[in-house]
Amino acid sequence: QVQLVESGGGLVQAGGSLRLSCAASGRTFINNVMGWFRQAPGKEREFVSAISWRGGSAYYADSVKGRFTISRDNAKNTVYLQMTSLKPEDTAVYYCAARKPYYSTTSSYANEYDYWGQGTQVTVSS
Repeated sequence: QVQLVESGGGLVQAGGSLRLSCAASGRTFINNVMGWFRQAPGKEREFVSAISWRGGSAYYADSVKGRFTISRDNAKNTVYLQMTSLKPEDTAVYYCAARKPYYSTTSSYANEYDYWGQGTQVTVSS
């Protein structure tokens, strides 16, 4: 059974940093585009970042560009999201997601991702 498990969320002050991890199990995700999305209370789920199969290209939402960095370690079947200069508006549940194998586009559309984790809460205090 395919599972994506996020970790690393928590409470941090504005300007601080957190690193989220997403560990995949059940099969290898080396051929999957991986993404991060987030959902704040009362808001739609929104795209944060995505990374290509081998990590050669990454794509970011304008709201996090320059502050967040996505990376992956295929040997560990794990994707990371390094978040710096955090702002209160970054507060949300963060979800890891994976596209089907061999779909190469680093999509920003949630409906193009087929596997999802349960989410991890990130709270940024002002």
